[in-house]
Amino acid sequence: MLIYVIRHGETSWNVLRKLQGHQGADLDEKGVRLAEITGEALKDVPFDICYTSPLIRARHTAEILLKGREIPIILEPRIMEIGFGEWEGLCCAPGRMEMPEEEFQKFYRDPFHFGAPPGGESIRQVCERTADFYQELIHKKGFENKTVLVSTHGCASRAFLNNVYENKEDYWHGGVPMNCAVNILEVKDGAGRLLAEDQIYYDKKDCVDFYKIPKGGENHENQ
Repeated sequence: MLIYVIRHGETSWNVLRKLQGHQGADLDEKGVRLAEITGEALKDVPFDICYTSPLIRARHTAEILLKGREIPIILEPRIMEIGFGEWEGLCCAPGRMEMPEEEFQKFYRDPFHFGAPPGGESIRQVCERTADFYQELIHKKGFENKTVLVSTHGCASRAFLNNVYENKEDYWHGGVPMNCAVNILEVKDGAGRLLAEDQIYYDKKDCVDFYKIPKGGENHENQ
């Protein structure tokens, strides 16, 4: 089995540095363009099926990638983005943070001890639900030779990929994936390995790292 895991394209909330979580915006003009470029690059990949987060930004990305193909697109809530609860829609850009800074910084610096915001989720909860989907998918009867597209989000993609990372304590694995970044997994006999990591197919000048892991006093949001 081959699994292509893509993070959604850019949205207006990415640009505004707003936490999206279970809310958020649809793709903006640039987000559509990046998804179209990525879709063109993957046009010869023989996808058999697509599972997408039901959130509009991930669903729209999948639809663009698979435009013109008769491939089933299945909504899968277990790969939704982390829920930020009462923090959703709030800004966390440097100097404009609208939630408790110390608590939010744990999201990047110590993710497995990040406390769920009111009405939200912890990193461990996201890992649990994405792992449940991952195990179901790789053991699905008749899928041994399938090629699967998984359209998801920054935090949720890292949780999903944590199932194959050698160092599972290194949650962010270098950072949040760029918009429309693709990770490719090969699964054989229930064991997965990375073939490509955080691959982008558009010009690097279009890369915007909204989610740089802070090393000092920087504050960035994840979506």
